[in-house]
Amino acid sequence: MSAVSRQKRSFILPTPEEEAAINAGIAADPDTYELSDKEFTQLRRVGRPRAEVTKERITIRLSREVVEQFRASGEGWQTRVDAALKDWLKTHSPA
Repeated sequence: MSAVSRQKRSFILPTPEEEAAINAGIAADPDTYELSDKEFTQLRRVGRPRAEVTKERITIRLSREVVEQFRASGEGWQTRVDAALKDWLKTHSPA
């Protein structure tokens, strides 16, 4: 039997015999098992832990030369821009 996906791609579905063989292979594999609902829910929570101190997402316009210099310094350049601004605030007032 064939089916069509939402993206209009057609594919052939396995026969009941093929499906049974696939499931038997999965069941015989000691490295795999079906997750419980609780385990599946926990998987969705895996990821980067929330930071205690979060940053605010904003849009800012900087001169091209400033952005190029910081980008050229490699990954994490936006964090370095933040650190530079914090350092500047130690001796200056934004007003």
